[in-house]
Amino acid sequence: MTASVKQLRKSLKGSSPGLSHERAHWESGVQFVAGLDEVGKGSWAGPLTVGAAVVPKDRRIYKVRDSKMLSAAEREAMFDRIANWCEAWAVGHASPAECDDLGMSDAQRLAAQRCLDSLRGQLGGAEIGVALVDGKWDFVGGGRGKTIVRGEQVSLSIAAASILAKVTRDRMMRELAEEFPGYWLAENKGYPCHRHQAALQFQGPSTIHRRSWAFMDSLAWRGLARYVPESDQGTLFL
Repeated sequence: MTASVKQLRKSLKGSSPGLSHERAHWESGVQFVAGLDEVGKGSWAGPLTVGAAVVPKDRRIYKVRDSKMLSAAEREAMFDRIANWCEAWAVGHASPAECDDLGMSDAQRLAAQRCLDSLRGQLGGAEIGVALVDGKWDFVGGGRGKTIVRGEQVSLSIAAASILAKVTRDRMMRELAEEFPGYWLAENKGYPCHRHQAALQFQGPSTIHRRSWAFMDSLAWRGLARYVPESDQGTLFL
């Protein structure tokens, strides 16, 4: 059963993202334009996730906002509506181990590529012509990535992607919380907080923690040293 979407809070009513960026590329002859957004980059545990949404040209949806502006309940209520509205959507992940081995930049590129590969399969092998990317860094590359600062607030496809990515990853973290109790993952979703830090001090990192990160150096628990990728052996972490 799809959750109902309540009336928007007053603070959100004047902040609706639009389709001006998408429309400019459609009018120039691009068939498929996707909005992309990332979640989990600053987390201590869990995957880095990239979401993508290809939105229809002739059907609008209301109440979509930047995922960070919505509560968890509001995002959950919007998820199925957005998923059913999109022409195609996908989410790609880079695992904690891949974040450690590749570094965050390459891990984000990998998650984006997996996401776009899934979109291509849904679109019968057609490629995304333009990828609208939230922020200042083009993690898609190949000449098709177009960065938009505060993209979640102005581009409807990026805002949709942000909700799809955030809800998918949050659901994954709630499931992982049952497998890895004691880290409060259902509440913090793997991000830094006092409870998460205290759990790490007491019981050390799990297999879903990013062990190359600096938080490892401050742990009183010394059962496992900070992980150094093979490509960085001999390099001093600052």
